[in-house]
Amino acid sequence: MPTLNSHEAFTLATLGVVLLVLLGIGTFLAVGLFQSRSLVRREFGAYFLSPIAYVVFVVFLGVTGIFLFAPALEKLTATGPDGIESPMQRMFADKIFWMVFLFIPPLLTMRLFAAERGSGTLEMLMTAPLRDWQIVFSKYLACLAFYVVLFLPTLIYLPVLLGAQRPLWGIVLDASYLPTWPQPALTPYSLLFLGGLAGVVLGLVLLWFRLGTVGRLLSLLLLFGGAAAAIAGGLLHYQRDTIHVVDIPVALDPYPVLATYLGLFLAGAMFLSLGLFISSLVRDQLVAALIALALSLPFIVGAFWRPELRSGPVYEALKFFSVPLHFEQGFTRGLVDTRPLVLYASLTLFCLFLTVRSLESRRWH
Repeated sequence: MPTLNSHEAFTLATLGVVLLVLLGIGTFLAVGLFQSRSLVRREFGAYFLSPIAYVVFVVFLGVTGIFLFAPALEKLTATGPDGIESPMQRMFADKIFWMVFLFIPPLLTMRLFAAERGSGTLEMLMTAPLRDWQIVFSKYLACLAFYVVLFLPTLIYLPVLLGAQRPLWGIVLDASYLPTWPQPALTPYSLLFLGGLAGVVLGLVLLWFRLGTVGRLLSLLLLFGGAAAAIAGGLLHYQRDTIHVVDIPVALDPYPVLATYLGLFLAGAMFLSLGLFISSLVRDQLVAALIALALSLPFIVGAFWRPELRSGPVYEALKFFSVPLHFEQGFTRGLVDTRPLVLYASLTLFCLFLTVRSLESRRWH
């Protein structure tokens, strides 16, 4: 049995402590958000009652549709030097896309606290039996959930962009094969994957019914536990098993797609947290949107200023803070750099911290 040296043992111990701390923080936040689930449902449902949300929805899908059918597919089907390896570079590394994206987070966050302050309902909300961080995180979670919903229709583009072919099923559902059950695809990893998916579906179904506290906790446990089991089982199944439950052959590399959507989620989380903080400081929604737009502008237009200067300390600074450059040189190519991830995560947590402090200062006043 191989033994670990002192450096490897220290690294594993440190990683274990970090994971335990993150698990404790995640559990604490999950319990707090479960207590404020009514506020999360109210804020999330309010987006579907606002005309601005539908305008954002239509404009965003229109822009992504134009980029899909105009430059991406044209370049994808071109021959010779005009062809491209990944259409994600044409869709999500373009200046026009990011100039449209710049307006989305301010429009989604401008009403969260500014509308409450302007209408005088913030004082009523602060008298609820909720802590300040629960109010902030509930509003932020609802906004982030709607942001994710905004990108869900773009998933229908993926079969075309990846050149998906006919699925190959590892489990043959035919009575003539029953004597040889289980099929080769049914391994412990695939069973964990399928069981996790079943847990997710069952948890979503239970959430539709009006259950008590125990039932809600059970449905959330099935939902998140099933998601974790499905992810772990799916990764192990497709990495270690030779015959898979289902294989969808694709003509292009799928990793740029996964990296791009990961980057869009984390970058959006950063811009939404910034807009949420600005909304907690002002009373007018339009003012909140304009200030958030102005503060988000350096993270977008920095890559478009003097693009011919591709070297030097100024360019390196712009490269670190410029979100379009992160996608042009990293995410849309299937590369996940830790530096943009640290920027997005740190700025998100910092803005949420400032939002909580802003709400606490108003309570003291």
